[in-house]
Amino acid sequence: MKIILVKDVEKLGSTGDELEVKDGYARNYLIPKKIAVQSTEGALRMLEKRRRGEERKAKKLKQEHEQLAEKIKATSCTISMEVGEEDRLFGSVTSEMIAESLCAEGVEIDKKKIILEEPIKALGVYNVEIRLHPEVKTQARIWVVKK
Repeated sequence: MKIILVKDVEKLGSTGDELEVKDGYARNYLIPKKIAVQSTEGALRMLEKRRRGEERKAKKLKQEHEQLAEKIKATSCTISMEVGEEDRLFGSVTSEMIAESLCAEGVEIDKKKIILEEPIKALGVYNVEIRLHPEVKTQARIWVVKK
């Protein structure tokens, strides 16, 4: 029986694949669990329509992330930290602190998207990478100053 997968199935295929499977497997497992639908002209048109809709959503989301990246690039944040002898920080600057600082500047961002190569443990100016989308990366300028 020819089917079209609606969801990804390990060792079988991914969403949108048209496959030939045994009749019993399709009728008793895949179709009742709404993992697949029988391959017909209507199902193929529905699948193509859904695929175009998902592509539009992905394109729109990428554009939104690119706009946010430009906003982040134009923003500069200052983080005040307690320092000890020789201007060494007590602790280090974390991605959560950077996210809060960006939020104070008007840019909402999840701390998990902030990539710190190594902990920030000294005063100075740093460029921190932020991955908003698999294809959209930007840099935020962070100033670490004395409190």
